[in-house]
Amino acid sequence: MSEGFPQAARAALADTQLRRNLAGATATIRARRAAAVAECDDWQELRDAAEAIKTRTMARLPELLEMLETRVTEAGGTVHWARDAAEANAAVAAVAAAHGADEVIKVKSIATDEIGLNEALAARGVRAFETDLAELINQLGDDWSSHILVPAIHRNRSEIRRLFARTIAKGRPLTDAPEELAEAARVYLRERFLSVPMAVSGANFAIAETGAVCVVESEGNGRMCTTLPRVLVTVMGIEKLLPRWRDLEVFLQILPRSATGEPMSPYTSLWTGVHPGDGPEEFHLVILDNGRTDVLADELGRQALHCIRCSACLNVCPVYTRVGGHAYGSVYPGPIGAILTPQLKGLHAAPTLPFASTLCGACLEVCPVKIDIPSVLVHLRGRVVRETRGRVTREGVMMAAVAKAFGSRRRYERAQRLARLGHGPLADQVMGRWTAMRDLPEPPAQTFRSWWRERQG
Repeated sequence: MSEGFPQAARAALADTQLRRNLAGATATIRARRAAAVAECDDWQELRDAAEAIKTRTMARLPELLEMLETRVTEAGGTVHWARDAAEANAAVAAVAAAHGADEVIKVKSIATDEIGLNEALAARGVRAFETDLAELINQLGDDWSSHILVPAIHRNRSEIRRLFARTIAKGRPLTDAPEELAEAARVYLRERFLSVPMAVSGANFAIAETGAVCVVESEGNGRMCTTLPRVLVTVMGIEKLLPRWRDLEVFLQILPRSATGEPMSPYTSLWTGVHPGDGPEEFHLVILDNGRTDVLADELGRQALHCIRCSACLNVCPVYTRVGGHAYGSVYPGPIGAILTPQLKGLHAAPTLPFASTLCGACLEVCPVKIDIPSVLVHLRGRVVRETRGRVTREGVMMAAVAKAFGSRRRYERAQRLARLGHGPLADQVMGRWTAMRDLPEPPAQTFRSWWRERQG
């Protein structure tokens, strides 16, 4: 984050079209989620179960990851371990090179966005085609995701029509009707589904007990990607693991209700290794760390790894719903991004994000795995202060000066006499953001000490 959240948010707040898009979309998603959750009599029990499963998984993660590797290998797959983005990108590129593939099709995957896979493949002469409609919109517009569930939430139908008219639907009559826009994308993608030999997916879940990988989606593009190509590569963050097959019973109920407001996802794809005559002939699983082990080491902050990417916290956050996802400078926006990104990248790389959310508690109320985001925000704010203590900041210099002035009577009285200079342009330069939100109190014409000396003669 080069400019930091405050500056980016200020620019987003000035974009009235963005605010209208966000208000309409998030209100619709919230309403659908609330209706779907209300239909579930044991919703709170499901949340408790999901929280417990995730907590147990994190406690046994090394052991479970080794079990997953064993099961995937036994089923005919190949496992690659990636410590960071460079190693993950290299692993995917090596598979493409081994098969002479200069094109790949992709299932929507935030993990591959996190590591910049598309750009890394392009640098090696491999073109990646996004097949999720919203991800395709962003790719065609040279844009990037602003929402976990609806990556192109910042665009409306008119904007999408103009984009398609410039790119994949040149010369075709096109209106703002959703069905026409979807058909334009369908025609464009169908040729890729039938011709591109390699696919890349993310993973919503992976099962240590069986080696199965699960992707849930709403459009069917994921099913095409995971069944038609000869080679399938899945990039999975280590936190996506579940210990047992039966654990899916819980998560396949809470994820669709919290994400799309549906009792179940229209397309739930599961595969285990390779099977002759059925699906891809070759399967590779890239297990990605990329800072997650560091997150796991923080006893309180590790809750962020429980996230199942449902986006419920984004849709209720009074900050996100006004500034959108781009202000967060990360593929993980909103409240979850405010606690996950600084831990993945390091607090020094995103020190403003823990302050980019309120402590209203709305995110905790809707989180299906009960991540206590407000508590983690406070925890990370404390870490930012402690871990940046050695850095010279304007506020630090000002506080040091105040402490010195208060350290002796003579300096204190001199500071009182100089206080009248602390107003106007000088105050703005010295006080910075303090005076941007509040006015300094007007100093009295005479201090109490000078008045007392005059009174005593």
